[in-house]
Amino acid sequence: MKILIIDDQTAILESLSMFFSEKGYQISIAENGKEGLEIIEIEQPDIVILDIKLPDINGIEVLKEIKAANEMIVVIMITAFSLMDTTIEAMKFGAFDYIHKPIKIKELNACVEKAIEAIKLKSNLLIHPIQQPTHYKMDTIIGESKKIHQIFKLIGLTCNNMATILIQGESGTGKNLIAKAIHYNGMLKNEPFISINCSALVESLLETELFGHEKGAFTHAVDVKKGKFELAGNGTIFLDEIGETPINTQVKILRFLQEKEFERVGGEKTIHSNARVIAATNRNLAKMVREHRFREDLFFRLKVITINVPPLRERKSDIPLLVEFFIGKISKELHRKSIDISEKAMDKIMQYDWPGNVRELENVLMRAIVLSRDNVIMEYHISTFNENQGSRSDLDGKFKSLEEMEREHIENALIKAKNNKGEACDLLKISRPTLRKKIQKYDIQI
Repeated sequence: MKILIIDDQTAILESLSMFFSEKGYQISIAENGKEGLEIIEIEQPDIVILDIKLPDINGIEVLKEIKAANEMIVVIMITAFSLMDTTIEAMKFGAFDYIHKPIKIKELNACVEKAIEAIKLKSNLLIHPIQQPTHYKMDTIIGESKKIHQIFKLIGLTCNNMATILIQGESGTGKNLIAKAIHYNGMLKNEPFISINCSALVESLLETELFGHEKGAFTHAVDVKKGKFELAGNGTIFLDEIGETPINTQVKILRFLQEKEFERVGGEKTIHSNARVIAATNRNLAKMVREHRFREDLFFRLKVITINVPPLRERKSDIPLLVEFFIGKISKELHRKSIDISEKAMDKIMQYDWPGNVRELENVLMRAIVLSRDNVIMEYHISTFNENQGSRSDLDGKFKSLEEMEREHIENALIKAKNNKGEACDLLKISRPTLRKKIQKYDIQI
């Protein structure tokens, strides 16, 4: 491996040259930016250790020229000035890392070793093969496993009729994508697809969102508002998180399913709609029926056809396809060139159970790509939810009180549930009123 050190301080050049030469690297040195760029053109080093403050050219400009000439060269910036703007600029223009003076040789050596690992990976050693550009369209259900193919069959069987469908599965499994696939692959594809998350609104607002309201129906109702059932017309209304709907609203949804009619809030006129209903839930509705938290008649009306979506841990053979898809998608969104992923990173992804399912996988890959250096996702870039929790009871030598631990546990459940209170209740094994009291007690912001 060839390493070029560019710095105007003789002592640093000598000490770093000696250290890395003893480790077997081929070392070149330059005391200014112009000399360094000339050496780069002739010798094509693998790694450049570059000082920000040089006597002739600013180190950031040297970094830009290096990357323009050969983006495969790994550049490690060093500086005595820990300025925010300079650090941001260096990372933005492709620096592998940014190390402050006085240089800690162990830190710099660890950085060089990571750079060498990335170089080897980019030379297609230990790289997991990624097919790019991906052949999938956005909003496509990704997978080739037996369970996913069974879902494809059900979509084909249901897309050209008006039967009510209940999609069941954990959060993050892609229930909304299945609903869209049913709509846009069938006879209703040219009609509206209207979606509403039933857990996102309180009862009064949910009712007016679903059924609309008349002018003057309540304070601030200054105009007539059409609800989702009305707006759906002859298309599809997708009721996401149907298990979160209050009992009174369930009654009105049941009436619509039975009679295809409803009244706006505050209105007397009966409105008819031919909208097809697709509902989804991450809750166990059968259990909720037994606990009298969900109407049995509505449950049976919804589950004319049931599609059970498997969690990601039950279809791990689809993970490489999902990784390929998300890397292509996220790279395009972030305007990044082709991204590679190491075998160790892929192994870590395959070994994890993904409690947050496909949504968690996408979020983890987004973070990894943002943090990846030289467009290679390494094992340490894959940071999962379980790793982020960690035990913090002895932070700074303090032992947390039971209340502190309870607050933190509730906050973690809400984070995992994406602030979905119903799902958080399931995780915590508590009722919604209890959760509400805890949120108020600890002043948890959601």
